[in-house]
Amino acid sequence: MTGTETDTNKNASVDVDGDSRRSAVATRVPALSDPSLYLNREFSWLEFNRRVLSNARRSEVPLLERLRFLSIFSRNLDEFFMVRVAGLKRQVAAGVTARTADGRSPTEQVGAIAARVAPMAATAGACLHDDVLPALAGEGIALRRVSGLSPGQRSAMEEYFQEEVFPVLTPLAVDPGHPFPYISNLSLSLAVTVRDVASGERHFARVKVPGVLPRLVRLPDEAGFVPLEDLIAARLAQLFPGMEVLESFPFRVTRNADLDIEEDEAEDLLMAIEAELRKRRRGAAVRLEVAADMPDRVVRLLQDELDLAEVDTYRVAGLLAIGDLSPLTRLDRPVLRYKPWHPVTPPRLAGAPQRSPKALFAEIRRADLLVHHPYTSFTTTVERFVAAASEDPDVLAIKQTLYRTSGHSPILLSLMRAAERGKQVVALVELKARFDEEVNIGWARALEKSGCHVVYGLVGLKTHAKTTLVVRRERDGIRRYVHLGTGNYHQRTARSYTDLGLFSADPELGADVTDLFNYLTGYARHDSYRSLLVAPGPLRERLIELIHGQIERHTPERPGRIRAKLNALIDPVLIAELYGASQAGVQIDLVVRGICGLRPGVPGVSETIRVRSVVGRLLEHSRILQFGEDDLWIGSPDWMPRNLDRRVEALAPVRDADLRSELVEILDVMLADTSQAWDLQSDGSWRRAQPARGGAFDAQAHLAEQAMQSAAAEGGRHRPRT
Repeated sequence: MTGTETDTNKNASVDVDGDSRRSAVATRVPALSDPSLYLNREFSWLEFNRRVLSNARRSEVPLLERLRFLSIFSRNLDEFFMVRVAGLKRQVAAGVTARTADGRSPTEQVGAIAARVAPMAATAGACLHDDVLPALAGEGIALRRVSGLSPGQRSAMEEYFQEEVFPVLTPLAVDPGHPFPYISNLSLSLAVTVRDVASGERHFARVKVPGVLPRLVRLPDEAGFVPLEDLIAARLAQLFPGMEVLESFPFRVTRNADLDIEEDEAEDLLMAIEAELRKRRRGAAVRLEVAADMPDRVVRLLQDELDLAEVDTYRVAGLLAIGDLSPLTRLDRPVLRYKPWHPVTPPRLAGAPQRSPKALFAEIRRADLLVHHPYTSFTTTVERFVAAASEDPDVLAIKQTLYRTSGHSPILLSLMRAAERGKQVVALVELKARFDEEVNIGWARALEKSGCHVVYGLVGLKTHAKTTLVVRRERDGIRRYVHLGTGNYHQRTARSYTDLGLFSADPELGADVTDLFNYLTGYARHDSYRSLLVAPGPLRERLIELIHGQIERHTPERPGRIRAKLNALIDPVLIAELYGASQAGVQIDLVVRGICGLRPGVPGVSETIRVRSVVGRLLEHSRILQFGEDDLWIGSPDWMPRNLDRRVEALAPVRDADLRSELVEILDVMLADTSQAWDLQSDGSWRRAQPARGGAFDAQAHLAEQAMQSAAAEGGRHRPRT
């Protein structure tokens, strides 16, 4: 593993006369710090979103699922601009010139992002309007313009407008007496030009499309839907009596939505975040989306008032904010959606009486248990575990980290019931979980009211670890039960994200999780743990040691091996370590769903590295690490600087041989996928995996079928812990 440039004599050529003269062709091997070896984080994320969009364009995907992928693509872009682009623009404004690992300044990235996003957004719009919407109309799910409605339908829309829409509309004039109005984040508006009938003067006005009303207005007799902005545009004359409405065009503004909290100065973190949430609504504008036919003079007016440039402006042909179409994906039309997969209960737990907490804990005590959501039911495993702890009179305490929570959370209700029953309950609620701050604040207050001890984590760090600790009094003394996972304790995402969870009564693991909670809730510091790898702290160094271990063990007869399944790989230090391992001959297979800064297949640097991304029906969210044949880990961290240095993360070893085999099989099927998989090329582009002659292999469908077969069979064989 060297950081210096080397020359290797890769091949020789023989002249046409057959002489023995040979000319060495030197191949330059770049230093591992060379920017050309690193892919840009922002561009890599955009490529991930392009893979999401690709699923919307596949004719074999059911229609409503194609619309769902379009909606996800659109909402992903919204968040990207609110956070990533907003952050880059703040750096530009502050005069930051520091370059990323790939050698780009903030200014260079902002310009390149615009050049990449515009054609992607155009492709999404064409997919929606030229393909998906016409096909949905053929199935009786049509988006209609007011101008094309029948007299009866127009009458129904007029009634709806008068009763539901008109009372909440507020036309806002723009003139010397009326300053340009504030345009809230992600709100849809109409830019309206009117002419005074008496004076002939032209005026500009803004009409907000109310976010409190459904974006799609259903026509009577289920004859389709009318976009709310089209209904308002058709009735603008009622908002401007005495004026002639000359034109109207929809537009949308995206603002900086990241929080800026000085935690060291905040006496009450909860109150500080509530104050920042109020400021979020007034963040600086970072993107302007306008109708493609909006005149340049109107576009310039909006740009000037919002302090945005042409590079920040996106002209959209068709509907703006196509993420708002997501309610259509929930229509009761099974033939237009994926065939449902029904989560199963692991055979071991299915055999335990469902209402017996003691039987559940006895099964976990007998041997560790691995669950894989959503193939494995979140309700009958994780939710049941917390509910059992709240009901069992022998349970003394429950401690849990909560990063993202749902509006209705059975887990949090169980914690509240446990506290009301006199158990000691500690909930670490991460108030800084982006875009879930308000939900988490509400739950934090409810938990405190019920008697739970609520803490908000450590100053300067987000708590991203997914851990639950249950302390139980048993015949032979106090025993600790733990759940460590890769996903949030979130009921809804557990149905659409793939995640892993480990249940264990291992004494070392229980002691480690106890130490972790003491670190989070008190002043205890732990620089080493018995089993866990924790960040910030030993995690980064230990990962490097594990990579080095494969280099040291590598021989031609017994090659070193590293496999990892991650959401993101962007940490330049770990990327350089993987390059070094590849140079030593270690075989490296990576399944990276989203951002990947590593460039595989570079001669002399990463020839033994393969990178795949599986983007399919479910969002791949689980994290698995494998070093050698039998050293396997699961946990919460991705390989990003923020996860390794600025978040509290936990990675747990999986010691049971049967469970390790399950993890190995997951990696095997992900690497074998030819239905939803993409392969990263050395130039940074992604190429869809090609099916073999036997047909495409869908890893997610295989795992769902395997889970159902396992549930149908008798309980598996598990040896007791010794």
